[in-house]
Amino acid sequence: MTSTTRTVTLAHDSGGFRVDLTVDERGEGHPFLLLHGGGGPQTVAAFAGLLAEQRPARVLTPVHPGFGGTVRPEGLTDVPALAELYVRLLDDLGLSDVTVVGNSIGGWIAAEIALLRSERVSSVVLVNAVGIHVPGHPVADPATLTPAELSALAFHEPAQFAVDPSTFSEAQRAVAAANRATLQVYSGPHDMTDPTLRERLAKVTQPVLVAWGESDRVADADYGRAFAAAVPDARFQLLHRTGHMPQVETPGQLLPVVWDFAEAYATDRPVD
Repeated sequence: MTSTTRTVTLAHDSGGFRVDLTVDERGEGHPFLLLHGGGGPQTVAAFAGLLAEQRPARVLTPVHPGFGGTVRPEGLTDVPALAELYVRLLDDLGLSDVTVVGNSIGGWIAAEIALLRSERVSSVVLVNAVGIHVPGHPVADPATLTPAELSALAFHEPAQFAVDPSTFSEAQRAVAAANRATLQVYSGPHDMTDPTLRERLAKVTQPVLVAWGESDRVADADYGRAFAAAVPDARFQLLHRTGHMPQVETPGQLLPVVWDFAEAYATDRPVD
């Protein structure tokens, strides 16, 4: 694995600003942009390694600024801005035929990337994504839950993945607190949703797969079905005995789902 810091410039109403973006890269082959959720970059690290080891894949896993001990610029405050940041990263790297895969808020970012219609992106996979409003199916707010309560909602078998904050070092506690604060900034004032997103998804033209753990109680399977229904021609794939983070709980089940979809829509067409 190679970890680099790339400086990406974003446009802003008051002028451009630069973002120092930490990006881990593994493997060679079909390019994947893998976007983590509110649990931080460690929630996708092992899956990135598995994908790069078991398939001919080049996997880029950026750290959302403000997570994992990184710095969030003041001008970077919402999910659409993160989507623009990652499309600009693909531009700077000159990548094409990219499959974007996002979990939880990373799935929300991936949905916003799809709405940007970048020619560098050939397909999008939303893994237990959040971001839309579905009446009767609220998204659990991590800020209101203890780690034990969140694990109970997030996993099919919570005991196997329970986190004990009492074992954290001071540095780990500081990073976890910063992650929570950053998640609140990006997710905005509407309890992990954007009231406009569901309607806007009708404009997506790229192939989209919505993959969902059937045991997720952070955002339940009916929420996932509503997400898929909002995207024209999107596919919905239920993942068995799995909760909110399939890439952690059942990576062997998720990997062929992601890979087969990416291969089905690969273009192998370079973009200038």
